[in-house]
Amino acid sequence: MKYLTFLFILSFLLACNQKQEAAQGQWIKGNEQEKLETIENQFRGFDMAMVETGYRYQELYWAGQDENWEYADYQLEKIQKPIENGLERRPKRTSSAQHFLTVTLPQMKEALKKKDTVVFNKNFQVLTNSCVSCHAMEKVPFFTVKTPTERQSPIRK
Repeated sequence: MKYLTFLFILSFLLACNQKQEAAQGQWIKGNEQEKLETIENQFRGFDMAMVETGYRYQELYWAGQDENWEYADYQLEKIQKPIENGLERRPKRTSSAQHFLTVTLPQMKEALKKKDTVVFNKNFQVLTNSCVSCHAMEKVPFFTVKTPTERQSPIRK
């Protein structure tokens, strides 16, 4: 009897697992073009790129305050990627972001090499001002960026 109960439970679990596996991916419907549009919609425009950038911006700041230069460098590199990905989806924003990508980020990279909190803070303010400037060029000046005041991440040096 125990053996039959075990087989029943095992069969039930396997059947449930197979049903879940079969259901994955079925929300993308339509012809190939419609499916691509669904996937593009999931990636969205530039807003999700800015969510990640905002997170990385905060982590960069706190890494500099902790003098955790390797983590700061890591976050700086990670800031660039979502912006580039966002520009791929929204190329009309490229001219607004060029200064940030070609001047501001490389300057911050050089500042990190100095491993000096004073130099970091000065360059972080330049980075912040560049964010504000880009937002103004994109006609969203109400997206005001300010230096973080509360740490949300548990990562510490």
